[in-house]
Amino acid sequence: MKAAVVTAAGAVPQYQDFAEPEAGPGLQLVELVATAIHPVVRAKADGVHYSSTDQYPMIPGVDAVARTEDGTLVYTGEAQAPWGTFAERMVVPMTAPLPEGADPLVVAAAMNPGMSSWMPLTAHADERGVPDTVLILGPTGAAGGLAVQNALALGAGRVIGVGRGAAGLARVAGLGAETVELTGERDPDARAIAAALDGVTPSLVLDYLWGTPAESAFQALHELPGTEPTDYVEIGSVAGEHAAVPAALLRSRPLRLSGSGIGSFDMHRYLIQGQAYLQVIADGKITVETAPHPLAQCTRAWTTKAGPRPVLTAE
Repeated sequence: MKAAVVTAAGAVPQYQDFAEPEAGPGLQLVELVATAIHPVVRAKADGVHYSSTDQYPMIPGVDAVARTEDGTLVYTGEAQAPWGTFAERMVVPMTAPLPEGADPLVVAAAMNPGMSSWMPLTAHADERGVPDTVLILGPTGAAGGLAVQNALALGAGRVIGVGRGAAGLARVAGLGAETVELTGERDPDARAIAAALDGVTPSLVLDYLWGTPAESAFQALHELPGTEPTDYVEIGSVAGEHAAVPAALLRSRPLRLSGSGIGSFDMHRYLIQGQAYLQVIADGKITVETAPHPLAQCTRAWTTKAGPRPVLTAE
């Protein structure tokens, strides 16, 4: 079969022949409809993600919209290495039928980044109720923009997006969020975040940046009055792999620090919420820009890193 194949860490995928996957017990063969080039896909292919297998040659791709033997459109993933979803066919352990009206391109582009915020948002709603105020660090990227939309779709009272770039923040404001522009300096940024919160403790923080922006957020939280609880969820680390958490912050208010990633989820709950999020997409409650490319153009799609999320499609 034809597939996008990576032959070594850091190599660009090439469209070429690859061995067919074999469907063993508990697995089924499906055919590609659409699959997106997410940041996690690039990181795994480059061998720098915590879940990378360092097995080459390999086919990248973590999830896809596919077609079963009877023609049903499904969302799927978890193809066994070295096979991924950037191939004409894949063998997978699970499938979820697409709701009526769901656009396969939007599903392929939105599910992976969207679930990174949907999981902590719905966990908070189940445990403590819909968050009144959600603070999002890094809202200008695809995942951050979906986090804004997800929070509002669930009924959050206020969403405050903290990031860099006037144009990107203007798009975030257009989604319905308040915005704070970062300067890159910890103390001024902490003051700007605190000013935006205006004395109100965020119920939930979704952090796609980490590093210095996280330290600014910790400082802002420490300066807030009262003892309202905050769930702080680390999702991405584009601003740095490390952030110092002040001891005084942990002692002065209820702060629960956790992460959102495939290793942090209860898989049964993930599958249930995944089906729910498919319906959110089908209902048109979130939008995401896509740039479709035929699978044969995988090299071109891979090297186009700016703009809408690249989505590889069947020929």
